[in-house]
Amino acid sequence: MEIKLAKTAGFCFGVNRAVDMLYKMVEDGEKVCTLGPIIHNPQVIDDLAEKGVVIIDSEKDVPENTKVVIRTHGVEKQVIDSLKQRNVDYCDATCPFVRKIHKIITDNSDENTLVFIAGDANHPEVQGIRSYCKGESVVFKNSDELEKEVENHPEYAKKEIIVVWQTTFNTVEYEKCLKNIKKHYTNAKIFDTICSATNERQEEAMRLASVCDAMIIVGGRQSSNTAKLKAVCENCCPTYLIETAKELSQIDFSGCKRVGVTAGASTPAAIIKEVLSTMSENTNAIENVIETAEEVATTSNAEDMSFMEALEESLKNMSTDQKVLGIVTGISPSEIQVDIGRKQTGYVPADEYSADPTADPMKELKIGDEINLIIMKTNDQEGTIMLSKKRYDAQGAWDKIEAAKENDEVVTGTVTDVIKGGVIVVVNGVRVFVPASLATASRGDSLDELLKTKVDLKIIEVKAERGRKKAVGSIKAVLREARKAAEEAFWAQAEEGQVYQGTVKSLTNYGAFVDIGGVDGMVHISELSWKRIKHPSDVLAIGQEIEVFVKALDKENKKISLGYKKAEDNPWEILRRDYPVDTVIESEIVGMTTFGAFATVIPGIDGLIHISQIADQHISKPQDVLKIGEKVTCKITAIDFEKSRVSLSIRALLAPKAEEEAVEEVAEEATEEAVEE
Repeated sequence: MEIKLAKTAGFCFGVNRAVDMLYKMVEDGEKVCTLGPIIHNPQVIDDLAEKGVVIIDSEKDVPENTKVVIRTHGVEKQVIDSLKQRNVDYCDATCPFVRKIHKIITDNSDENTLVFIAGDANHPEVQGIRSYCKGESVVFKNSDELEKEVENHPEYAKKEIIVVWQTTFNTVEYEKCLKNIKKHYTNAKIFDTICSATNERQEEAMRLASVCDAMIIVGGRQSSNTAKLKAVCENCCPTYLIETAKELSQIDFSGCKRVGVTAGASTPAAIIKEVLSTMSENTNAIENVIETAEEVATTSNAEDMSFMEALEESLKNMSTDQKVLGIVTGISPSEIQVDIGRKQTGYVPADEYSADPTADPMKELKIGDEINLIIMKTNDQEGTIMLSKKRYDAQGAWDKIEAAKENDEVVTGTVTDVIKGGVIVVVNGVRVFVPASLATASRGDSLDELLKTKVDLKIIEVKAERGRKKAVGSIKAVLREARKAAEEAFWAQAEEGQVYQGTVKSLTNYGAFVDIGGVDGMVHISELSWKRIKHPSDVLAIGQEIEVFVKALDKENKKISLGYKKAEDNPWEILRRDYPVDTVIESEIVGMTTFGAFATVIPGIDGLIHISQIADQHISKPQDVLKIGEKVTCKITAIDFEKSRVSLSIRALLAPKAEEEAVEEVAEEATEEAVEE
């Protein structure tokens, strides 16, 4: 049975920092107590207890002359305030990632802000986070609970919302919840506070579980991140959570060819080593997994592992690694024939031509071309030599990859695969793994859109594991630098009145945020249309390309106010140009008052028909003659552009007709009198 240990197993940075801090205090002879368990691991807690460390439940229970250590999960704000007020000597071992969440809430919320917290409401970390909220807060542990909150509280959509995540929140649930939040709350400020170590640990656990017959999770049963490791793995294979090596005897490994092992962030290296030792002793493991608990490393990417294993398998019979120069003598879809100056016939299989799947030797080569090759296998019986251009390129490419890492250079490659946890980018023939969290500018962006595209990236890690070289890159690092450069270039020349083509990034109740080439500006809702609108979505859509201009610049705070509506679209300018006084228009009644009715003049402008101008006879109220929505013909009788007022009249069009009827009536009476005489 083969045993695979996750590289990220064991203490994370925050836990390691806290435990080291506590053990050092004990070694220095200090009297120490912890406010709650320092971490969720009973073995560590028992060991500390033997060394005199006391666990207290309240800050009011601190023994005399004893220093208090705040646990990694943090505590409620009022507890810290109480310790300070009582001048209690304390040491804050709160994980820096947790403390970052406290600061985010402190800096970005007030009593009117609604804080969404993704996590376990009963977990100490979440309880501590919640205490920093100045207003209302809502906790949900998964997408189902979030959906219920959305359905039961439609009033949330009107509030200012910020969203934070428990540092150990399940990364699978994160994607579901993020999609839901963006759908219902377009104005929400979302802060990605999941610990990068937690994210990497869960992603690696999933990758390992996908290629194993069983998974062992080592850690305390009260640990949140250990429980989540079990949850993400058990979808792929049978998964067992154990606290110590003794529990291995209860697990049946028969039928398992490969077993994966990982551990929670609160699990000490000694316990992991004991588990691995026990498994190795009892299972005849085919590889020695115990060097030191800290140095054990395995494949960090299942897809990359299968590629390297396949490559090594094809090279098992290689007679030499000698580099040679070949001259192309023939090209076919299956292979390239070459002359390397030997009596054997040289050939390069099509799949050994390039690591780039889009490369086509039929198009790129011609007879007589020279190519650098490495001898892979010699068959003296058949008189052939198999060669590889891909392997030759890879050796030189690795030197370039390592130099790029050393010099912090940007390299370019093609995204060839989207896999669990990230993407594979081929850079000069070298496969570089880019984790999902470093593949796009924002965590929610689709990885599928990167497939088969050229990307710029930085190499952030190059390592050798059991003879295999591996590289990890970051596309996000390049995007971040490009955005920073774009911001600096913008502010260096930015002036009010400049016009830009921008893309709508998000919509809020009070306006739209627009990317104008590396920097974001905001168009206030009042600047979106000359008409009254209820929401920016009445005018714009996310992703829409629009033309905007700079209305105002706040260089100190790096804020940009943009304008969208054009002066030439101002309805009052259209009225001035196309609708002079005495113009007759078709209008619709849109409002009633005691002194008259309001009717549309043109879109964006309403005019008043005074009650005296509605009919050619006295009426008590406008409703006696008109009704809302009725179409009427009227004349523009006056326009006051300074006060933005338009006067209309129906009677002005009726008066000539009434006078004509009166004249006809007088004529008829005169005729009748003449006849009688």
